[in-house]
Amino acid sequence: MDHRLEEAPIGVITVRDGTVRACNEPAAEVLAADPPDGEPIADAFPRSVERSLPRAFDGPSASDVSFEEYYPSIDRWLSVSVVPGDDAATVYVRDVTAEKDRERTVERLRAEVERAEMLDALIADVLEGLVGATSQEAIAETIRNRLGTSDQYRFAWTGEYVVDTDDLVVSGVAGERGETFPAVRDAIEAGDAIPERRAVEERRPELVRSLSEDASVPEALRAAGFADGVQSVFALPLVYGASVYGVVGVYAGTEAAFSDHVQSSFETLGELAGYAVNATQNRKLLASDTITEVTFELDASSPLVRLSERCDAALALDGTVTADDAGLTCFLTVSGADPEAVVEAVEGVEAARDGRIVRRTDAEHGRVQVTLGEAVPLVSAVDRGATVRTATFDAGDGRLVVELSPDASVRRLAGVLGGDGPAPVLARRDSTRSPTTTREFRNELDERLTDRQATALRTAYLADYFTSPRGSTAEEVAASLGITGSTLLHHLRASQRKLLAAFYDERDESGS
Repeated sequence: MDHRLEEAPIGVITVRDGTVRACNEPAAEVLAADPPDGEPIADAFPRSVERSLPRAFDGPSASDVSFEEYYPSIDRWLSVSVVPGDDAATVYVRDVTAEKDRERTVERLRAEVERAEMLDALIADVLEGLVGATSQEAIAETIRNRLGTSDQYRFAWTGEYVVDTDDLVVSGVAGERGETFPAVRDAIEAGDAIPERRAVEERRPELVRSLSEDASVPEALRAAGFADGVQSVFALPLVYGASVYGVVGVYAGTEAAFSDHVQSSFETLGELAGYAVNATQNRKLLASDTITEVTFELDASSPLVRLSERCDAALALDGTVTADDAGLTCFLTVSGADPEAVVEAVEGVEAARDGRIVRRTDAEHGRVQVTLGEAVPLVSAVDRGATVRTATFDAGDGRLVVELSPDASVRRLAGVLGGDGPAPVLARRDSTRSPTTTREFRNELDERLTDRQATALRTAYLADYFTSPRGSTAEEVAASLGITGSTLLHHLRASQRKLLAAFYDERDESGS
């Protein structure tokens, strides 16, 4: 071999009559072997899948070819060029593994970006569809149709979670079902622990990256996924507050279909869908002329039942406000115990916190404020779209009266409210309500206010006392009425309280 070829920075092999006659050191390093002088060229190179090099020397003379191939035994990509000569051929070889790795990384990143952009557009499309959805069924249909018919996934199915029986019920499927979806349906009927069931039970998404190899997946489902080329699954529970409404199962043909970005986007979708389901239930209750009033018995799973038993007190719910972080802030009238003792006892009751005295009427009466955690009966009732009418807790005995839309599932709510089992239903009745007109509301308010209160409130309103900045001061309004400033403020506070009581449907206890 010419000394210039021996010193070349790439591998050079001289081949005559199909046999290696010379090989420089870079070629031996690339081939990860001793110099193959005297060996057939077909044996000098490790075996590749395509076997392009041996074919180049199959004929009476070497073929002029160039190619890049992967050689598994040395785990390298090699760039090979065969240059025929008059009496010998020259083979140039170079290790291009690093270049191939970079190309694959760039392609993977480009594919992930494209997939993320397409998914973001798809999620936006789904969310747009949720805006107009009027029921849980419509919301589930929107999600599965947009996901199941997308090029990103094979199919998507949705299921409804039945709380009282702990069952999953398939509500629909969209996309290429193949053999995989029938296997999913069979597993649901058999009660097997598929990813979607685990997602519902644990109230968080479940990802399976390799369906056919994951031992936690039923064998029949793994086999069906392998036959259909389905590789990964993402199970998304539809959750709002303490309630799980259902689940979405999304099946894809690649293991890389659910990146961190995709999972985060799906989790946002699941939260918004759960919120949308809850909102549709609330809208039904508000728009319905007929309501169902149900009285439930609450057990020790309610922290307020435990609190009343701990203090040997009667607690009556006056109203609730949703807390900023999680749970529910409750305002309770206390009877039969010192309000201060009730507040002190809150610290020892699990899922209750932030107790404080609002008003202490005497040693056995008053009003307290308590915040409940998110997984308690009262919160569950509110999250399920129920309107809490009354709730009483008396020395370990609890009664909760709620209003539901006519098509709401009483059994499902009972399952959520109960501890070891469904909460007992003590009474149930359907009633028809008529809307209150603006005039009727004003007449009701006028009946609550005294003449002086009504005059003071209207004068202050028309004098821009309630605007910011104020058009009139309290002294100016009082002077126009011929009363003192303190008397004006007394009338305004009393009338404002009655107005708020009328709005929040609370009884006016002051009588003033």
